[in-house]
Amino acid sequence: MRLSEILRSTPSWVGLAFAVAGCASPGAGVASGNAPPVRGQQPTLVVMLTVDQLRPDYLERFKGDLTRGFPRLLNRGAYFTNAHHDHAITETAPGHATLLTGRFPRSTGITRNIAGVNTPQYPLLVGKGAGAAPFRLRGTTLFDWLRAVNPAARALSVSAKDRSAILPVGREKQDVYWFTDDGYFTTSSWYRAAMPAWAAAFNAAEPTRAYAGTTWDLSPGVNFTEPDSVPLERGGRGFTYPHRFTTNLDSIGLAVRYSPMVDELTARFAWRGFRELDLGRGPGMDLLAVSFSGTDYVGHTYGPESREVHDNMVRLDRVLGAFLDSLFAVRDSTRIVFALSSDHGVQKIPELHGGVRVVMRPAMVAARALVRRYGGDTTAIDFESGGFFIEKDALAGGLSARMLTDSFMVAARKVNGVMRVERYEALVRLDTLTDAIARRWVHMFPADLAPTAVVTLRPGSIYAGNVATHGTPHDEDSNVPLLFVGEAFAPGRHDGFVRTVDLAATLAHALGIRPTERLDGRVLEDAFRR
Repeated sequence: MRLSEILRSTPSWVGLAFAVAGCASPGAGVASGNAPPVRGQQPTLVVMLTVDQLRPDYLERFKGDLTRGFPRLLNRGAYFTNAHHDHAITETAPGHATLLTGRFPRSTGITRNIAGVNTPQYPLLVGKGAGAAPFRLRGTTLFDWLRAVNPAARALSVSAKDRSAILPVGREKQDVYWFTDDGYFTTSSWYRAAMPAWAAAFNAAEPTRAYAGTTWDLSPGVNFTEPDSVPLERGGRGFTYPHRFTTNLDSIGLAVRYSPMVDELTARFAWRGFRELDLGRGPGMDLLAVSFSGTDYVGHTYGPESREVHDNMVRLDRVLGAFLDSLFAVRDSTRIVFALSSDHGVQKIPELHGGVRVVMRPAMVAARALVRRYGGDTTAIDFESGGFFIEKDALAGGLSARMLTDSFMVAARKVNGVMRVERYEALVRLDTLTDAIARRWVHMFPADLAPTAVVTLRPGSIYAGNVATHGTPHDEDSNVPLLFVGEAFAPGRHDGFVRTVDLAATLAHALGIRPTERLDGRVLEDAFRR
């Protein structure tokens, strides 16, 4: 079925259809070489599909209900079930930056969401939200390597999130778009001076208005075994089905963001852009990157064991299947190479599994008190995403960074839910081959952005905030699917440990192109036909 048919077949999607005819670590790094011959005809399109917060167990738990998109890729592809983001802060920005660079955050410079893409220097062209650009990203991406072979290569990247759309492409000024809370797709002045006509026309139709006053109901024909009576979900408010969308047109965009419907809009916009730009026609190779964010928004709000996550996966599977049908209707499937992965996993709701919500305030109170005692500025210190950061030049009265870090570490070790507190510079002296937590922290920061100490929580515990979340070095947060589909790849399942930095190296090998810098990842030889 094509996109228009899939969307029309689901009443709760309110008929928003679009048609095909529309407008120091394990593993060796890879140097810039070793480009192999390409099997068959040269690919003309590389499609990077990222599903935000996709735990691999979703593909098993919901297997019987995923019938249109995911199984088509899984059955045709080289599927690595034990892939990990081998860095410590498993957040969206570092994860997306890793996938198509083949390098750890210590090399990309994208270390945290808060220090990802946002900046007032490059404001949005339409919609409300912070300006954004890839100005912090260091080095190159797969698209840069494509352009080195063919300067006419083009890229389209679309997501509900700015960082998820921006970072897969790199610093090139291509067609990169994301969704705003007031319901529009936008880009920033980094990329262009005005929205293209096709994107402006998409926004002019105000597609989020069609959801106002409708309901998000359970998909028909699916056996949902998860309880719909867990008050920890959604903060105890409106956590049972059906979920009714607001009638307020000023806030419907934000409501859609936190639902599966944001992926419908993402697919529609990406398809419109693909057709308008006429990507993948050849003879060179183009890049299409689509990051689906609904899994993350729904997972944070309801938790990975919820009925809502199950339904979100069912709906995303249908959207993905329709997208593939439409793509194959206008392009030769044998000349398309796919990769599918995720930016991170997620931990379960801690209160349901013996974990705790960790509050680091006592440790920061102690650190700030010490700074004040020496007459310094307390804004010189910060704790974020497990890192304790000091602006050393702002300290005063003889207080050294080492003294301040020691004080913080003593207090941090007393916080309930904390497992490890370590001086960052000491991690490199640990056995990073066997100590995955130390290794992942070492992979996290370049020297000029490093914290002085890092905190690792106990497995199952999270920092206070979302109902369920991610961001730790533990396997529940780091484990994601890794899948390659194309003529060069041999269908099959591989359960050995691999890393997401291996994705870009393996894609480059399949495409017969050379990375233009040394990578942290390696080519996954098991993925290829013999």
